Amino acid sequence: MLSKIETYRFSVEPFHVDFTGHLFLGVLGNHMLNAAGRHSHNRGWGIDHLNAVKYTWVLSRLSIELNEMPAQYEHVEIETWVESVMKLFTERNFLIRNADDGRIYGYARSIWAMIDTTTRHPADLLELKNGDILNYILTAEEKPCPIAKHGRIRVKTDKATRMVQTFYSDVDINGHINSVKYIEHILDLFPREQYETHRIHRFEIAYKAESYMGDELTFFVEPGESASSATELEIRKHVGSEDHPLGETVVQAKVEWEVL
Repeated sequence: MLSKIETYRFSVEPFHVDFTGHLFLGVLGNHMLNAAGRHSHNRGWGIDHLNAVKYTWVLSRLSIELNEMPAQYEHVEIETWVESVMKLFTERNFLIRNADDGRIYGYARSIWAMIDTTTRHPADLLELKNGDILNYILTAEEKPCPIAKHGRIRVKTDKATRMVQTFYSDVDINGHINSVKYIEHILDLFPREQYETHRIHRFEIAYKAESYMGDELTFFVEPGESASSATELEIRKHVGSEDHPLGETVVQAKVEWEVL
């Protein structure tokens, strides 16, 4: 049987860094999804295998906590493993470190669901493939992930900060808005000065509903009391319903900052 851990390596290219010379969080997110995809594929649970029988993975929650962000030309490796499997969800963790000197940049936690691509309803993970996924669990005792689990996010404001149209490049293979695109749109809310004086210490995002090409996304932001405070926000899409006068919530997120 294959190892329960997959290691994915990449180099930080100049066109993947921001003006500080450090990796964009969205690019790191893409590499983490690639690591998760490779881990799943090599164990018979990849998107290609699932699509053939009308299933797919969808990301439900992601929390990334970083001591530092990889810099231009550094070599990075991401370890990923499954911590637990429930009927409808699985918990997947990540370790992000420098491939040359071993220093740890940070960790991440994620929650995934599997859905039927025809009905868009969740699938029972324990019934698929006779529960084979249980063979790849590394419990918290066996492989710790020393960051907090996902927290609650509450946004009370009804004042919109920004509206974003969605287009072709926002859409992923599942036909809905790519999970990393939301991260990029969120981080575009902050001014250059914020990134000159602070870095992202922790980023949490919860995916509540799907949105599609052509949807207009509206951002509602609860700023912190200072530039170093956490910012909480929601992204909503217009649905033309009396039940959702401010739109249906598709994403909630929280950004925690650290002074440079």
